[in-house]
Amino acid sequence: MRTGKLFIGRSVRKLRTEAGDTQAAFAAKLDISTSYLNQIENNQRPISAAVLLVLADKFQIDLRALGAGDDDHLLSALSETLADPLFESQRPALQELRLVVRNAPGIARALIRSHAAYRQNAEQLAHLDSRDESADVAIASTVYEEVRDFFQYVNNYNHELDTAAEELARRLSIPQQEPGAALMAHLENRLKVRVLRSEGGDAPLRRFDAKAKALFLNPGLQAPTRNFLLAYQIGVLENAKLIEAVAARGEFRSADATEICKLGLANFYAGALLMPYGAFRAAAQEVRHDLELLATRFHASLEQIAHRLSTLQRPGDKGVPVFFARIDRAGNITKRHSATKFQFARHGGACPLWNIHQAFESPGRLIRQLAQTPDGAKYLSVATEIVKGVGGFKSDRRRYAIALGCEAAYAGQFVYSDGLDLGDKSHFEPIGVSCRLCERPKCPQRSVPPLRHRLQVDHTTRDVVPYSVK
Repeated sequence: MRTGKLFIGRSVRKLRTEAGDTQAAFAAKLDISTSYLNQIENNQRPISAAVLLVLADKFQIDLRALGAGDDDHLLSALSETLADPLFESQRPALQELRLVVRNAPGIARALIRSHAAYRQNAEQLAHLDSRDESADVAIASTVYEEVRDFFQYVNNYNHELDTAAEELARRLSIPQQEPGAALMAHLENRLKVRVLRSEGGDAPLRRFDAKAKALFLNPGLQAPTRNFLLAYQIGVLENAKLIEAVAARGEFRSADATEICKLGLANFYAGALLMPYGAFRAAAQEVRHDLELLATRFHASLEQIAHRLSTLQRPGDKGVPVFFARIDRAGNITKRHSATKFQFARHGGACPLWNIHQAFESPGRLIRQLAQTPDGAKYLSVATEIVKGVGGFKSDRRRYAIALGCEAAYAGQFVYSDGLDLGDKSHFEPIGVSCRLCERPKCPQRSVPPLRHRLQVDHTTRDVVPYSVK
């Protein structure tokens, strides 16, 4: 929960409307006046500690969850949107942005989506005359960003799919037994789907023939990937209507984005089936989020474990808030989610000082880093390289790096904090979101100037960066 004055009007209003109460009835339950409740809901007054305790007692809520929200993520996205030179003459102050995010989040999201649509149209026009594939790449990139925003705004969690997966996992005794055999038996006996091996070395990882009711899997798949694809297919077959309904709530601008969202929701279900919420959260606490021990217990890959940890956002039973990201060797962020204040750049690569880049230099190792972002927040970050491939010696290998981290206040719940001096400020390395948004003036790794500052060039002096900012 944030320290200082706490303005959580939207969260309180949501609790009241879900309870079906008028302001007068809800105020009576809290033993406060209707006018005070009205002021709380409109963020005109902060909520008191006494009222918070009543909320926790009468509504069985997690105070940390009530005080949390996507304000920090929305503020970061809005700030990056308004850093576009397009808004140079009308750029509001940070305090104004905070007021908009706090009191009118719908307007903030509408502006972000409008700017994304503007960027998409601009990129299409810029590539129109070239008549090559770059225009399609630009459009696809924007579609993915729209879907990523959707998952960010729902905290990378869907309760309906998560509980449905957990119930099936209970019936199949997952993770008590190795999931591969249980999932295959469910597909064949309950869903009447034959699971077959694909023929040919260039076969796709998964191919489903709906007419023949046959699922073809590449024979070179490793067990965690094979299990995930089995769980994915079960999710698609048993929860098609639910996935369709959840995706429709995103109100995406294109059919492509809706289909990408449905893919993401099916992937979410697969992870939830292999790593059912209650058992996984309890295990994570027991082993202090040791990725390798969790991977062994749940027959999963390190990436699957790290990604699942970022989805532990069940209301009233949240896990430790973490951030998770995956990058390719070029530094492009291919997966990202943050339940912390840690922010990812919506456009461009990640900060080169972040330890996720070092993972490529030390294959097979888990690298730890204590990091501090420009807003003063401190984090523990753990990164490692992962290799993906199907087949033997001559097959292609895709290399990525993943990072998982938490705010320093939660670091003690991670085995990776052992031996690190969290009390020494000098042990925290300065990192940023991206060069275009980071305002640290003397960063030796800066690749481009920050958008919010003008450049100053001194022809008589040369430093590591050949300019200063003002």
